[in-house]
Amino acid sequence: VLPFYGYAAVAFLIATIFLLLSASDITSHYFLPHSLAITHIMALGWGTMMIMGASHQLVPVLIEGKLYSNKLAYTSFILSAIGIPLLVYGFYVFDMGLRTQCGGILIILAIIAYLINLAVSMVKSKHENVHAFFIFTAAIWLLTTTIVGLLLLYNFTNSLMPKSSLDYLPLHAHIGIVGWFLLLVMGVGSRLIPMFLISKYNNTRRLWWIYGLINGGLLSFVYIFLYTDSKSLLSIPLLAVAAAIVLFGDFCFKAYQQRIRKKVDEQMKVSLLSVLMMLLPVIFLFIIITLLILSPKENVSLIITYGFIIFFGWITAIILGMTFKTLPFIVWNKVYHHLAGKGKTPNPKDLFSNKIFKWMCIFYVLGFVLFSAGVLFNVTIVLQLAAVLLVLTSLLYNWNVIKLLMHKPVSL
Repeated sequence: VLPFYGYAAVAFLIATIFLLLSASDITSHYFLPHSLAITHIMALGWGTMMIMGASHQLVPVLIEGKLYSNKLAYTSFILSAIGIPLLVYGFYVFDMGLRTQCGGILIILAIIAYLINLAVSMVKSKHENVHAFFIFTAAIWLLTTTIVGLLLLYNFTNSLMPKSSLDYLPLHAHIGIVGWFLLLVMGVGSRLIPMFLISKYNNTRRLWWIYGLINGGLLSFVYIFLYTDSKSLLSIPLLAVAAAIVLFGDFCFKAYQQRIRKKVDEQMKVSLLSVLMMLLPVIFLFIIITLLILSPKENVSLIITYGFIIFFGWITAIILGMTFKTLPFIVWNKVYHHLAGKGKTPNPKDLFSNKIFKWMCIFYVLGFVLFSAGVLFNVTIVLQLAAVLLVLTSLLYNWNVIKLLMHKPVSL
């Protein structure tokens, strides 16, 4: 698990540095080499590596069994760790040749190893759990996303598809965003948020409704995108996903209301903020679709802002919050497990600096708001200032993660 966390932290830092270097021209168009590189660092190096690592720890808890294979877990890490830089470099220099294609293939192999590990672990446990279904289905969507992405790569050099790769970009992006990130965050969040709030609230029926709305909405989107030319029909999957987000928000609110621990720490506040931030992309997408119905011309600023608030918004916010709820326990268990009951040990929350975490959150919120405004109004100086704040956010995040990963036993 720990290598995934470390890799994701470094990827986040690299993505924010790239964002700073590209701040002056990022508003030109969303299909630019640097923008593609940043998007894929955030989607794969930051979000996917973090989620894959955390799920290797969480799935055994959910299924009340063991992870099938540590070797498969290491395999998925190594293949991803090699494949992601190859892919990102290819986008950065805009070379869609063999090296970039090999990066895509390695990532697909990594996800297959991850998927096999999840599937066998769940079959062996024979313990049905709605959260495990969320994670496994999300992993299938992740595999679908990467296969479509590889086809788009090949389509640049060998016309495999009837249209250009740019035409299929919304399909590739939304299978990943909704099928992988949104479905998995809801599945994991519906378990971790009540657990960390120490809340007695649970509503499995509500979660199955959310599961059905997300998957039904995504399947209908794929059909509408591939087999119709109607922009207005896109409101059907959007409404389904929006309904799922509202239901999930209400689930988290009820868990918050029925919490036993009344004091909510900063890490949970950031995680709950990320739930509210899920509504932002829905609002932006509704506006984008409405404008496309009225006029075929794209509003580039709105589309770039939409992408930014997904990857640097709710996905980043929930990772920033949940990292310091999960990683301290993982490190504590690794370092102090053998000392449990034999003497005093530090609390998991004492293994990182809460002061650094608070400053990280301040820089993050300011950077996120300013960058979103900078894109919408195309103000370069605001974009540069916001990018600096996001670099500082990633530096402070890395500081605390390294502090955790390098922790040595101390006696009290």
